[in-house]
Amino acid sequence: MQEKLRKLLLRHEGMRLSPYQDSLGNLTIGVGWALEKNPMRESEALFRLNNDLEYFLEQLEFKYDWFVKLNDVRKSVIVNMSFNLGLKGFASFRKMIKLIEDEKYQLAAVEMLDSRWALQVGKRADELSEMLATGRWLNELAN
Repeated sequence: MQEKLRKLLLRHEGMRLSPYQDSLGNLTIGVGWALEKNPMRESEALFRLNNDLEYFLEQLEFKYDWFVKLNDVRKSVIVNMSFNLGLKGFASFRKMIKLIEDEKYQLAAVEMLDSRWALQVGKRADELSEMLATGRWLNELAN
């Protein structure tokens, strides 16, 4: 039954991957999902996050040869920045990327902080810079 019901709803609701106003003026996305009436559930947000992480890991491995050589902490820093900035935004950190490629992590961490992004995100940049420099998780994440 669920497969036929799914097809019927897709036929009647359609699928839109960008937000739009439905016939009643509700901000809607996907298959008739009125966002104000049906806030996202935690399980849905985590599902989306997992998909996004998989995407960024895949894209970074493809684009940067040096990425696969990083330890998990430094990979997490790069994914975190890419998640926040987008892949194009991350790519604009050319000096930092070159320093990471050359395994000059402390200098790359300093370069990371010398940016408008670091001023915008504050503590996030400080934490990521420390993790990039040391290759170690923050104390709260170490266990």
